[in-house]
Amino acid sequence: MNLVTIAWKSIRQRALASSLTALSVALGVTLMVTVLVMHGVIFKTFNQPATGYDLIVGAKGSSLQLVLNTIFHLGKPVENIPYLYYKDLKANPRIEAAIPLALGDTTQQGGFRIMGTIPEFFGVEYMPGKKYGVYKGGRYISKPFDAVIGASVARENNWDIGSTFKPVHGVDDGLGDAHVHDEEFTVVGVLGRTGTPNDKGVFVHLDGFYMIEGHEKPADEAAAKAAALAKMKGEAVPAATGHDESEHGDDGHGDDAHDDHGHGADAHSDEPHDAHAGHHHHNHGPIPDEQKEVTAVLIRTKSPIVTPQLQGFINDQPEAQAVSPIQQISMLFSTFIDNVQLMLLVLITMIILVSGVGIFVSIYNSMSDRKREIAIMRALGARRGSVFAIILAESILLCVGGGILGVLLGHGLVFAAAPYVEAKSGIVMNPWAFEWFELILIPALVVLASLVGMVPGMTAYRTDVAKALSN
Repeated sequence: MNLVTIAWKSIRQRALASSLTALSVALGVTLMVTVLVMHGVIFKTFNQPATGYDLIVGAKGSSLQLVLNTIFHLGKPVENIPYLYYKDLKANPRIEAAIPLALGDTTQQGGFRIMGTIPEFFGVEYMPGKKYGVYKGGRYISKPFDAVIGASVARENNWDIGSTFKPVHGVDDGLGDAHVHDEEFTVVGVLGRTGTPNDKGVFVHLDGFYMIEGHEKPADEAAAKAAALAKMKGEAVPAATGHDESEHGDDGHGDDAHDDHGHGADAHSDEPHDAHAGHHHHNHGPIPDEQKEVTAVLIRTKSPIVTPQLQGFINDQPEAQAVSPIQQISMLFSTFIDNVQLMLLVLITMIILVSGVGIFVSIYNSMSDRKREIAIMRALGARRGSVFAIILAESILLCVGGGILGVLLGHGLVFAAAPYVEAKSGIVMNPWAFEWFELILIPALVVLASLVGMVPGMTAYRTDVAKALSN
């Protein structure tokens, strides 16, 4: 019988005390593994998608809010910027791609965020070397009422190509103000899983987004904003232009027409009707660019050298701000998340150390009861070193056994929490994620077990055989 087998039999003799001691180690390791894995997942989530674009342009306000809302679909939009500003930006020779995003609606089922964008959105890499792809039989948006959905949306809503939905106004809690638009979009493509927040996104054609009732900026507000900006820049105030509901007249948007959703040929193009025969779109037809707005513009520059120049140029203008998503996320981690993780790891390390002390107390207290057992072993020929090794093996078995159980429980906890976290925060968690730090957990526990088993081992080593047997 080897020393490890003898140590295991000793542990089994004190099954309840040994189990509780190992469980205390397991719970500490479980917490540590959970914190490490979740921090790793959050770090990857907040860094990988952000590297697909060099800049994000949006309204003046919180830079971090602009990044979180645009890239990670968290929180409310800062504000909108004029569509004409996006067109000017797109013509800038330093820009390779400018992708507009217009937010404001969610899906009625599941509360997924709806984003109006252009077909070029799917041609830009969402992270280096990786482009979007649609499942077989699908395609990207090309007509006003086309929609492409993320993999999580398809799974959770059980939607596929051909599914239809009506947007709900609002992006606050997924339910908005419960106002359901009349316009209906048709799913024409399902994106392959990307492991990014876009898996929970619904992408509709920007033209269709602007055709939804209420998505055009009122003509008077658009004119007032244009005048204010022109005055701020010292330019001539532009003449008021616009598209207003009052201009339609009874033929185009009369009450009768709204009741049965029939619209005059003068007010609407044929394409939407041809592409979505049978749908009841509340078509408002094309609206002037002056009344259009976008929530953000994703920018990829032609060279990293021009990125800071372009950012400075945009930030000097009154219309918008340009932020680097990588810089904002790095600041978020360095000022908040990393500190929280460090605090949690220190706390959990202390818990594991306390568990080690528990192992020490458990084994040390058992020594008085085991002196006769140890004396018999010595009398039968066991050497002092063997007795010391058996006590040390007990400590290591308890620590390592608890550690392995903790690693399994930690990953099990992440696996169980992944769907809930994804549903509540939009952060896609890989339940099989593994952190390199876990590799040193078990060796560290062996060192800890050796230290806490040293004193009880020395007590066993020094046991007086004659005195123990006489007692």
